[in-house]
Amino acid sequence: MAEVGFVLGGCRSGKSGYAQKKVLEAKEQDKIFLATCAPRDDEMRLRVERHRLERGDRWRTVEEGLLLEETVQNQAGKDSVLLVDCLGMWVSNLLGEGLDEAACRERFTALGRALERTAGPVWLVSNEVGCGIVPGDAVSRSYRDLLGMLNQEVAGISDRVVWMVAGLPVEIKGDS
Repeated sequence: MAEVGFVLGGCRSGKSGYAQKKVLEAKEQDKIFLATCAPRDDEMRLRVERHRLERGDRWRTVEEGLLLEETVQNQAGKDSVLLVDCLGMWVSNLLGEGLDEAACRERFTALGRALERTAGPVWLVSNEVGCGIVPGDAVSRSYRDLLGMLNQEVAGISDRVVWMVAGLPVEIKGDS
């Protein structure tokens, strides 16, 4: 298994920027940004385009909102470093496709197996959803629970886990 790094935090905590910095520091020349966002409105499409422009031409972008486990396996080669941004959007996409908890958990396990078989390093970004209030509706609670389960699975596999707080990295697991 190649190195796996995991960065999580709240919205606008700096998690994506930190993960991008780590990928750009990697020795592998091929920097792949695996985007999970499936823009559903004009505002989100504009955000996606702005982020793509901000990353610049140092990155090769691959978009995959559903088949994350297969895409990770296919893209994480020995001469590349892969950044998956973000797991929260992936869970949202799975729920949007009507997958139930059992089907989502099967996909999480498949992602874990894919991460354990990668030839090149992978960094993943996710939202930390366990620090807030209990959501008021069943769909939101399901999302929170599923993302929390996925975060635990990915953290268990990862060599490094970093929690971002107000732009500051807090090392949870691994070396600084």
